[in-house]
Amino acid sequence: MTSVDVSADLRELKATLASVEAVLDLPALRRELAELEAAAADPGLWDDTVQAQKITSRLSYVQAELKKLASLHERMDDVEVLFELADDESDPGAAAEATAELDSIRKAVDEFEVRTLLSGEYDERDCVLTVRSGAGGADACDFAEQLMRMYLRWSEAHNFGTEVYDISYAEEAGIRSATFAVNGPYAYGHLSVEQGTHRVVRISKYDNQGRRQTGFAAVEVVPALEQTDEIEDIPEDEIRVDVYRSSGPGGQGVNTTDSAVRLTHLPTGIVVSCQNERSQLQNKATAMGVLKAKLLQRKRDEERAKVDELRGSATASWGDQMRSYVEHPYQMVKDLRTGFETADVKGVYDGNIDGFLEAGIRWRKSGEKNE
Repeated sequence: MTSVDVSADLRELKATLASVEAVLDLPALRRELAELEAAAADPGLWDDTVQAQKITSRLSYVQAELKKLASLHERMDDVEVLFELADDESDPGAAAEATAELDSIRKAVDEFEVRTLLSGEYDERDCVLTVRSGAGGADACDFAEQLMRMYLRWSEAHNFGTEVYDISYAEEAGIRSATFAVNGPYAYGHLSVEQGTHRVVRISKYDNQGRRQTGFAAVEVVPALEQTDEIEDIPEDEIRVDVYRSSGPGGQGVNTTDSAVRLTHLPTGIVVSCQNERSQLQNKATAMGVLKAKLLQRKRDEERAKVDELRGSATASWGDQMRSYVEHPYQMVKDLRTGFETADVKGVYDGNIDGFLEAGIRWRKSGEKNE
């Protein structure tokens, strides 16, 4: 890479970063940091543990964002010097190191740029994911469990907290469904583009003739409910409450009391289960929160559908048939909406889905601009 190319790349990156900082509003972010630090220093902070956790979590996030931005400016200055030294000394090793650092900086700037596209009403929130197996028998159930693991690994890599509310294990392998929360800044904004039908094509591990099998799994993503949300209390006569004993893989019992709770919203047919707590009351409270979040999302979807109908939109929901995972006869994961693809199937199952999320967010934003 010539010095002219490096200078042009750095000018472009610096311009992009300046645009990102303008959208993020750094002065406002610094004022928020001062307010959060003052709140965190309040002796009575932990009188309300829920509010305290929100304050400390937001404080850590804002501190990290400002630190990353400052670091990027320093890295841009340093990498320019690295290229100059490598050029003066004609050192291929130093030039390769500088190029790798420039690529790393570009990736970090791109991640910040994508963050500025998350401006939806609920994008900043935590989220609740539900993964359900579809057609395809045991392979579909196994695939659903792989998707769940994929999202948990992605969350772990980004230092997001997770909490599994309920898992319904399949008889032969995998899961029928699972519901879990992902807690972190912009968790919903990032993961909401994962909603839809996922398809796998592979040689079945459960077919003694080793035939190719296609399996499906559905992913649902809703924003976590907050106290300020306008959702009416659900009348008791609209909810059926079932209690049962928590169980593990293969029907193995993990609790000796009927502490697991299943709520069925009779008017809509929405079913929510929770069995991660030992207390029936705690499980019911958690399940009720998830149910309200799903009802809120349903309300938003209905309002959007009415607007689309008035607009005369004939396009299908962006979440339908959105990604294929081909393991045989070749290796490829491809997003059918954005065209983004990779041959690293194992890496995707291990949670390396940032490229898909970024492409999905940009695709969604471009669709909103065309509306």
